[in-house]
Amino acid sequence: MYPSKRSLLLPIALITVGVGWLLSTLGVIPTVNWVWTLGLAAVGFVTFVLGGIDKATVVIGPFFILAACLSVLRQTGRLAVDVEVPILVIAAGVLMLVARSAAIPVPAWVVSKPPE
Repeated sequence: MYPSKRSLLLPIALITVGVGWLLSTLGVIPTVNWVWTLGLAAVGFVTFVLGGIDKATVVIGPFFILAACLSVLRQTGRLAVDVEVPILVIAAGVLMLVARSAAIPVPAWVVSKPPE
């Protein structure tokens, strides 16, 4: 029996956090809270992996991935928090408008089946 690809997620996440942490500690890269930042990105990616592409995941996934990217910029001093938050608010609105597209399916958990 072959191990599931899902079982790779935790070890790869731990390795990534550890490498980022070590590089930050050694001063190779700017100090960033890698657990927080990669946690945000993971939520975004896992949303697509578990939910596929639908009206909910099209909003949630990219929002968390953008939040992770902006978090790195803020933590490295390239972006102020008073700029980061409005960008996230605008992005949430844009993503909600995109989710209204008829081409994007409604999540399966929203569609109710008629009683038998």
